[in-house]
Amino acid sequence: MPLPTVAIIGRPNVGKSTLFNRLVGKRLALVDDQPGVTRDRREGDANLLGLEFRVIDTAGYEDEDAATLPGRMRAQTEAAVREADVSLFLIDARAGVTPLDEEIARWLRSTDRPVVLMANKAEGRAGETGVLEAMALGLGDPIPFSAEHGEGVADLFEALLPHVDRDDEEPEEDPESPDAPLKLAIVGRPNAGKSTLVNRILGEDRMITGPEAGITRDSISIDYEWTDFEDKPRKVRLVDTAGLRKKARVEEKLEKLSVADTLRSIDFAEVVVLLLDATRGLEVQDLKIADRVLQEGRALIIALNKWDVAENASSLFNGVKGALDEGLAQVKGVPLLTVSAVTGKGIDTLMRVAFETREAWSRRVSTGQLNRWFERAIEANPPPAPGGKRIKPRYVTQNKTRPPSFVLFGTRVDLLPMSYQRYLINGLRREFDFGAVPVRLVLRAPKNPFDREKE
Repeated sequence: MPLPTVAIIGRPNVGKSTLFNRLVGKRLALVDDQPGVTRDRREGDANLLGLEFRVIDTAGYEDEDAATLPGRMRAQTEAAVREADVSLFLIDARAGVTPLDEEIARWLRSTDRPVVLMANKAEGRAGETGVLEAMALGLGDPIPFSAEHGEGVADLFEALLPHVDRDDEEPEEDPESPDAPLKLAIVGRPNAGKSTLVNRILGEDRMITGPEAGITRDSISIDYEWTDFEDKPRKVRLVDTAGLRKKARVEEKLEKLSVADTLRSIDFAEVVVLLLDATRGLEVQDLKIADRVLQEGRALIIALNKWDVAENASSLFNGVKGALDEGLAQVKGVPLLTVSAVTGKGIDTLMRVAFETREAWSRRVSTGQLNRWFERAIEANPPPAPGGKRIKPRYVTQNKTRPPSFVLFGTRVDLLPMSYQRYLINGLRREFDFGAVPVRLVLRAPKNPFDREKE
């Protein structure tokens, strides 16, 4: 059974993201003094004194036209409240109740969803007046709270208990099981269409989109079920990320935080989709992002978005493919797909390839199979003898998966040139169908007990 959900709402800069971070026990949401940092709904698993639930951080609720960015942010907040089991309505106790707080309270009273009123920043005497003012909002007695210092946690626990307490527990899922959710991150430069693609995959306007570049700031994780070509539901944990620009152009503190958040999402993903704008082609920044993904050992898929409006499609595709083969020489044949986030074309193929790529990324090969291949590879192309010293590879074994990693044992194997190591890695890819996922090879040579040289 899924965890109950709790939405955190309120006007900008009342401490919603600080409360979110306290409940999930990590600094997942970006926090800054300037208002309006959070734009999309961000979710995380919370544990409050043993009470487990899914918590949703929302954008600041603002009274703006629906067509504007703040208006689109408000629509996301309203959707979060409709879907949640209970909402936490935060006011700033030090600032007191504002007209916008009163408007939010009127809207909440008109819904049929339970609400817990919290007066945040209530530490010390400065917040006492705000706590008293909040009683007039018609949402019950407010909980004096400090998200920054953790004061009022016991009162919050008691207020949430009737709404989120669940007796039945689900067994933990093995992350390496084929049925475990696929952790799929969508990355790319600003305005490549990442959020639009996520919305199309989900079939709803879950992420805020628009012509403005850089709308997404946090990395947003969303659980989703994709029905494969055999009508089997497959679990996906989809992560939309902030756009990655050239490092020299990243100046604002907030954008630096967003970039760090995106890079952290890459680290925790299993498969990363690098989304390119087909109207702009492949740029150096795209290759840098791809290289970062591969260096982290993550499986990579490259998707050309906006394919429905691309000009000279065939030559564009071949040009990008050639540039990738040249720019990502360490991994040949990274899947290159075409999609349209607007029309939905190519999305099923993208999801199928993502699951297939994870399967290769998680594949384990028996030592017997490995060494039968290894003997043939050594016989077909014996290792060189640098300086007249013979290199004697003995055997190879797989020491881990995700990404597939192998250890080669033998005499002087640490002297193997990179060209021969690439020969072995490429042979592993072909023989065991690893495709373009990163493959690691570690060399282990026994120390010579008669070698008296000081290390």
